[in-house]
This record gives sequence, structure tokens and C-alpha cells, in this order.
Amino acid sequence: MKTGDHSLVKKINKSIVLNKIQNNSPISRAQISKLTGLNKATVSSLVSELLEEQFVQEIGSGISSGGRKPVMLYFNKNAGFSIGIDLGVNYALAILTDLQGNILEREEITITDKEPAAVFQQLKSLIESIGVKSPDSPYGIIGIGVGVPGIINNEGRILFAPNLDWHGVHLKEYLEEHFNVPITIENEANAGAHGEKIYGGGRDSSNLIYVSIGVGIGAGVVIRDQLYRGALGISGEVGHFTIESNGKRCECGNKGCWELYSSESAIINRLNPHFSDEDLTLEVLIKKAQQGNMEVINTFSQVGEFVGIGLANIINSFNPEQIIIGNRFSKLEKWLQNPIKLVLQQRLLPYFYETTSVTFSNQGIYSCALGSSAFAIERFLSANKVTVV
Repeated sequence: MKTGDHSLVKKINKSIVLNKIQNNSPISRAQISKLTGLNKATVSSLVSELLEEQFVQEIGSGISSGGRKPVMLYFNKNAGFSIGIDLGVNYALAILTDLQGNILEREEITITDKEPAAVFQQLKSLIESIGVKSPDSPYGIIGIGVGVPGIINNEGRILFAPNLDWHGVHLKEYLEEHFNVPITIENEANAGAHGEKIYGGGRDSSNLIYVSIGVGIGAGVVIRDQLYRGALGISGEVGHFTIESNGKRCECGNKGCWELYSSESAIINRLNPHFSDEDLTLEVLIKKAQQGNMEVINTFSQVGEFVGIGLANIINSFNPEQIIIGNRFSKLEKWLQNPIKLVLQQRLLPYFYETTSVTFSNQGIYSCALGSSAFAIERFLSANKVTVV
């Protein structure tokens, strides 16, 4: 066997050991050996490396079944911290997490100028603001992940973000110039799907689709526990499904796109004529609905029907176990749930309707930021030869 092969085997075994510690803490070396099939000497050697690298901590003695009490091991979730950002069309939400995705800090800002240079500067300030709140740790800020509402290629370049009117934008390079940590740029729906799969309501589903509905609509597709990106990394642009053959003109160049009828923008455009003297936001409209305003409630219901039509297309195309509705529309569950259900009952064959779970995100507005943070964490662990498997 070649030396390189020994190194690969060691890396794989080290990954397995760390994975067991992460998922089964507190755990002893003997328990790791039993669970993995690795001999005790190998486990002891790998644990020693992980202790030295400060990924693992010893936290005291466990219960003995006879003889010396075992020393228990625990994953050091505070070895470093990650920043995850959800960049919306009119906002940017940043979170600081530990290495297990627990949110320690959160900050949100309003985006008023969509010009790339202006947004870049705001993101830089936001990252600096939340970064200084990071506790002391061996590795500090280990990476930054950003979810962007647009088409992102496999190299992290923003090819097109229609609702921001961005074309060929190099956000990754800008952030790399200002922050000496790895930067990951991903489509916000893909990041949301990853956040739900790792930390949220999608943990038990191998085949799920996260539908992000805010100013626009996108989808993150998970097939057999893996995020599906497509040949060029630009899958999931479901907001540009055509649901009206001669419908409204979309900024993407198409007509009758789904997001023109069932997004935050669609709701505000419908209601603006009725409240022309007010600055409408989704939060303002939710408050009106809570107060019983029937114009708003009826609009929510009508938009919910259009959401259901798009979801029916997705279910017929992918046959997922689960669809998770997230982003800004997670706040509208109370008003959308029933219209969506009725449309799916009417438009799906029974064996599709009865076997597909349609839920709203239990992470609320944080799915994308959490997924972005998770991408940064996974990249960090991989770079340190501790690839989580």
C-alpha cells in the first residue's frame, strides 16, 4: 500500500471518529471503538490528535462497568465560529454560530441601494459588526457563507440576480479582499435547503425541496441526502415556472412567471392601490390581517392558491418526501396553509397528495443564514482534514 493510501485511510478514520463524537457526546474511547469497529489503539491515537487540534475536549469520567472509569469526550463546538448571511432584495440578515449551528448573535439591516458597490459596503460593515461579537476561541472566525437570491455558478460567481438587477457580480472576490477567511457564495434557496436538512425540519427526509418565497421564489433540491445543483450549479429557479402563458412580463424576460403571482412583491403590488397612502411591507400587512382586514386576508388567500399551483408542479416533477416553505412566507402560515392544501387536493393525484408532506419552516427566516453558516463550517472542517461523513 502506498503512503498516500495510508494518509487517506487515516483521514477517513479520523472523520469517522469525530463524527461519532459529534453525534454521540459524551462518549468514551471504548464506545467509539465498539461503534466504529476501529481498534482501541487507533481510536486513542486519533482522539489524541483531535484533542491537540482542540476539536475535542475531555469532560470528566463516566460510569464504570468495572475497573477504571472511562474519560468522556465531547465535541468542542466553540473551537471556532462561523458567520452566515442571508442577502435579500431589501435586507441582509447575519448570524454568528458555533460549530454546531447554534445561533449566538444576529443582526439585520435594510438594503436601500441595490447597486453592487453600495450593497458590498453594507455587507462588509455588517460582517465586521457581528464578527467582533465572537467569543475567544482557538480558531476564531472560520469562514463566511452568503446566500444570494440569484443564479450562482460552481465557482461562486453571481451570474444573474434579477430582483437585484445584478449581472456577473464578484461578491466573493470583494469579501476575500477584506476578510482573511474562506468565503462561500451560494444561491439562497440552496442554502435554505441545506439549513433545513442539517438543522431544521428536513433532517429526517432524504428527498426534500425547500421553497424559498420572499420578494422572489427559488427552490433548493435535496436528492438522496445530497444538495442537487444541476450541471452548472444553477438548478432550482422555480420562480420562473410559467403558470400564465400570456401573463405579466417578468424581469427575467419570460412572461407569466410563478413569482409574479405568489411572492411578497405580488402581495404588495395587489394591495398598493387599496392602501395608497401607506408604505406597505409584509409586516404591515400581517398586522392588518391579524386585525381582521378582509382585503388583506383575501389577498393572502388568493396568493396562497397560486403558491399551491406552483407546489403541485414541483411535486409532480420531483415526487419529494417533503416540501418546506421558508423565507418571508414562513410568517404567513396561518393564512396560506388552507388555500395551499385545497389546491393540492384538487390538482394532485391521490398517491402524490397523500405521500408528500408540505410544511412551513420551523427555522422561520433563518434557514438561509443557517445553511450559509453550515457551508462555511463544513469547508473549515474539511480544510483541517476532518471531513464530516
